[in-house]
Amino acid sequence: MLQDGEYAAWYKTPRGEGTGIVHLANGKISGGDCGLSYSGWYRVEEDRFTAVLTTRRHTAGQPSLFGIDEVELQLAGKSTGATASCTGTATQAPELPFQATLIRVQTSQAPSIAPAQKSGSAGVLVDLQRHGVSQATIKSRL
Repeated sequence: MLQDGEYAAWYKTPRGEGTGIVHLANGKISGGDCGLSYSGWYRVEEDRFTAVLTTRRHTAGQPSLFGIDEVELQLAGKSTGATASCTGTATQAPELPFQATLIRVQTSQAPSIAPAQKSGSAGVLVDLQRHGVSQATIKSRL
């Protein structure tokens, strides 16, 4: 079942790939990446979910994977515990299929002997490694 919490998002269209952070809470989606913010809603039914996500540019930079900044994505997917995957299309660019993988960011309240890390992309990379994504794969995506 898709759980509320913070997720590292790895997404792609035929135009390229990207990463971001998504926060799920009580049916609402928020999040973003270095150039776009995300908002929307989701519904869960057992291990399946549907979602509508909109994007809006907050910082000038690299073009979005759809070629336009403001899109509305219609998504459907499946959750398998700490990960979820979904597919869909943007209303404004239906010819570009969208795929995403979400990896739940595990937070621990236990004290750590490791130095504290700032949140952001470095933390996402560490979390991807913890979930079995190889360093070579991560480097090829950067």
